[in-house]
Amino acid sequence: MTTFRCSAILFDLDGVLVDSTRSVERQWRIWAHEQGIEGDKVTTVAHGVRAVEVIRAVAPHLDAEAEVRKLESREADDHDGVAAMPGALDLVHAVPEGYWGVVTSGTRHLATERLRLFGIPIPKVMVTADDVAKGKPDPAPYLKGAELLGMNPADCLVIEDAPAGIQSARAGGMKVIGLTSTYPAAALGEADLVIPKLQRIQVSLDGGRMLEVSVS
Repeated sequence: MTTFRCSAILFDLDGVLVDSTRSVERQWRIWAHEQGIEGDKVTTVAHGVRAVEVIRAVAPHLDAEAEVRKLESREADDHDGVAAMPGALDLVHAVPEGYWGVVTSGTRHLATERLRLFGIPIPKVMVTADDVAKGKPDPAPYLKGAELLGMNPADCLVIEDAPAGIQSARAGGMKVIGLTSTYPAAALGEADLVIPKLQRIQVSLDGGRMLEVSVS
């Protein structure tokens, strides 16, 4: 049993609360085919990173913002194979309101649609691709999440499934639990702890204002 004490939990969305990996990869491959780009070149860098940054890297000649709107509109409509992650609803309901938020590389529209689709509560604090100038692995997204919650970054715990997100949280001075839903454990080595499923996590509020997060 490993126990973390923290002031708040910041969740990544895709691959942590929502299993959308197949939809994300499918839509990126369709987009890449349309642009005459090798699909693997895109999908190997796309997960956990803002779409606008991926497009700027692989197709700098395109209007990245326009392409993001097109791509994420398709993703929002693509529900095939998309589901809530096992244990996600129970876990977020176990965390008191005001003690958690979502930090995602997707747009606010896409994030909201995915949360609503599965009845996952939309937190008061949600940092999306629209809210930061630099995305993961830069620390800005998670630092913004801590700021909006009114918490010290060092007192926040992050749950992530992607190396870029783990790097972002660590660069912000936060503890990280890595989830092997998208990448193997070997790719998540920078996390403080790596687990295979959310059901391993139990959350309780101690006598003060701190969360106690126990991982079996």
